[in-house]
Amino acid sequence: MIMSTLRFQALKETLGRRPVSVTEPARRSEIFGQNVFNETAMRQYLTKESFKSVQEAVLKGTKIDRTVADQISNGMKEWAIAKGATHYTHWFQPLTGATAEKHDAFFETVDGGQAIEKFGGGQLVQQEPDASSFPNGGIRNTFEARGYTAWDPTSPAFIFGTTLCIPTVFVAYTGEALDNKTPLLRSLQSVDQAATEVAKYFDKSVSKVVATLGWEQEYFLIDKALVEARPDLKLAGRTLLGHSSAKGQQLDDHYFGSIPTRVLNFMRDLENECMFLGVPVKTRHNEVAPNQFELAPIFEEANLAVDHNSLLMDVMDKVADRHNFKVIFHEKPFAGINGSGKHNNWSLATDTGVNLLSPGSTPMKNLQFLTFFINTIKAVNEYEELIRAAIASASNDHRLGANEAPPAIISVFIGSQLTEVLDVLEKVTDGKLSPQEKTELKLNVVGKIPEILLDNTDRNRTSPFAFTGNKFELRAVGSTANCANPMTVLNAVVAKQLIEFKAEVDALISDKKMKKDDAIFNVLREYIKDSKRIRFEGDGYGQAWEDEAAKRGLSNNKTTPKALKAKVSQRAMDLYETLGIMSKVEIEARHEIEVEEYAKRIQIEGRILGDIARNHVIPTAIRYQNILIENVQGLKDIYGDGFKKVAAEQMSLIEQISGHIEQINKGITEMIEARKKANALEDMEACAFAYCDHVKPLFEVIRYHCDKLELLVDDELWPLVKYRELLFTR
Repeated sequence: MIMSTLRFQALKETLGRRPVSVTEPARRSEIFGQNVFNETAMRQYLTKESFKSVQEAVLKGTKIDRTVADQISNGMKEWAIAKGATHYTHWFQPLTGATAEKHDAFFETVDGGQAIEKFGGGQLVQQEPDASSFPNGGIRNTFEARGYTAWDPTSPAFIFGTTLCIPTVFVAYTGEALDNKTPLLRSLQSVDQAATEVAKYFDKSVSKVVATLGWEQEYFLIDKALVEARPDLKLAGRTLLGHSSAKGQQLDDHYFGSIPTRVLNFMRDLENECMFLGVPVKTRHNEVAPNQFELAPIFEEANLAVDHNSLLMDVMDKVADRHNFKVIFHEKPFAGINGSGKHNNWSLATDTGVNLLSPGSTPMKNLQFLTFFINTIKAVNEYEELIRAAIASASNDHRLGANEAPPAIISVFIGSQLTEVLDVLEKVTDGKLSPQEKTELKLNVVGKIPEILLDNTDRNRTSPFAFTGNKFELRAVGSTANCANPMTVLNAVVAKQLIEFKAEVDALISDKKMKKDDAIFNVLREYIKDSKRIRFEGDGYGQAWEDEAAKRGLSNNKTTPKALKAKVSQRAMDLYETLGIMSKVEIEARHEIEVEEYAKRIQIEGRILGDIARNHVIPTAIRYQNILIENVQGLKDIYGDGFKKVAAEQMSLIEQISGHIEQINKGITEMIEARKKANALEDMEACAFAYCDHVKPLFEVIRYHCDKLELLVDDELWPLVKYRELLFTR
């Protein structure tokens, strides 16, 4: 079957689709968390002893005794079976960027040909899912490829389909982390300890601080028949070629339009699934690009929020299939229009119910707000390269700096009013604050923050890290990313910064005999000066900002291999080892895994592009060229020597097609040679740089000529589903 036939068959199938009917099972508030082993379920199915043990593990981090684990597992099993579960799995997040699971049945045989449902404490607490097929980054040899999953009680178990899913960490047999969750949990503990100590300056009753996260998930929805007819979209997650549609997003009419019925039914179905799984999704809307949408939840504790986002991406795929859609998470699936991000809204909250990044109504509360606000800015300033590295991926490289996405330069946007506040703070004289300064600062400046924020300037869409009234929004995270990576880095750098801040303040109080608030103001003032370079309120897209950022000494790592170098810098090593988040071995392993993944993704894309261009585009172009040649030959037969006048355009087209075919073939040959050289390199980082610098640039050359052919060749012959069809067929 020729590809063009497949294209038109797919279009015909798509145009015949009808919205899949969705029924609301009950009020959302009634079904919320029904399939989650939450506090309500635990109280019903656990003994008092085992319930107390789980709660203490969640709140205080205490270990659960193995005998108690047996009680918990029995209660969890009974609850799961009552819900229709037949299997259980340790659900974890390996370094491949997805979730992983190995299902085991509760079913076991016993003597006498009988069978029982069995699930013990040992099976709950720990499993060995092998791990030989997961990237090891040098931590393990293949003959020692044992990995263990260990239950994470801070994230509740849930039922998906007929499987009890137990959130777990994933570690090597030697104890090193092999997943995204383990470093996240360690970073959350670090920021809890550091922030609690600082929060005690303002409220002695604070005993715990949790990092909160509210993610926003952007995605494209494309009919699955159209995706099947596009090998690049199916295998690489993005279109490697394709001319832009005459109408794209230039009218902004998709963002403000009503949600298409098929899509709305998908969203309703998805939200129902989320409710059962306890994922508190709240907002749904169109995004800027055609067939692009967004889903966002109410914020939660960061570890749970990360689990929920990873779970959501899996659920979205399954629900989309029911509605004959394919979810495209790639950061830049279509050239020339908006890509998809995953904005991470981060804040810190105390166990006394206070958001530490929310301005208060009293001078002391505002001093607390300024403390955490300025320390966060200082942390980002100190570790901007590491934050850039945390959001680096082959797919996100296409998005950063294009169509409303933030650039690769990390900066902080706080708005004009808060800039004014910091400018006043900066001008305070050295040493102790005078009574006049104190009054002026507290009452006239800091005290005005709540009012000011009501009229806060619009967050800058080009900023990768923006303050949005009571939280910071890390906007540069890619839509395919696991939120754990950027959250681990952000929590770690803020924890490090708060530890240093407390030491400096305590030193001023004890050595200089300063009052507490004087000492805090003095340290904050210096931090404002030190971190001024990271604050930027202007347009992040232009060359002017790149030049200015270079003057300020900010990094501009536009490609993943370059960005990832920061992960194995001595500063990063010191940060993670000091806080106990990752060891040198774990850091180096992750770097190796990430550069290897980058090289493989570019390698795959290169192979796909070569296949499509040589085996589909060129033969189609030749087929059309032959039609033109026959036409010219016919005109020659009719008009004799005068045929050139009537066949001039056809002959021009023949020549143009030949020119593009030549350039495509040349580009593919050069690309294959570049790949061979890259593949011969044993050092994975060198291989990644070779793919980045020598293989990837040829993609655009090949694409350019393929896209020109798309405009020249008869539409009925063209083998690939076109942009207008992918983006506007609903």
